[in-house]
Amino acid sequence: MHASKEVQLVEKKMARNLPEFRSGDTVRVHARIKEGGKERIQYVEGVVIRRSGHGATKTFTLRKISDGIGVELIYPIASSNVANIEVITRGDVRRSRLYYLRGLTGKAARLKEKVGENAMKKKTVAK
Repeated sequence: MHASKEVQLVEKKMARNLPEFRSGDTVRVHARIKEGGKERIQYVEGVVIRRSGHGATKTFTLRKISDGIGVELIYPIASSNVANIEVITRGDVRRSRLYYLRGLTGKAARLKEKVGENAMKKKTVAK
């Protein structure tokens, strides 16, 4: 089943030059924050624990530890509030949903890093 032409036009407008990333990758999200009349960019770095959705509704969940407490943030990929995404490291995982990280703390919550030619080849920064 093909999407209608209107949906295809909206998805084409929303298409941006963001790097490819998967679950397990450590990414830095440049999020636009509006406070009063001012706008600033805040950097949030964490592990992608899941990606979901299709087309204009794609989202990803980022998990980071803030003051010893796990924080999960859900970002729409097509959102104008996401200014940029940088891939810091590529994680070597076998699952697409990393919910088991919620129960782990400290060194146990670390993921293996992909090494070699494939990891470096895909590591890009979009602007």
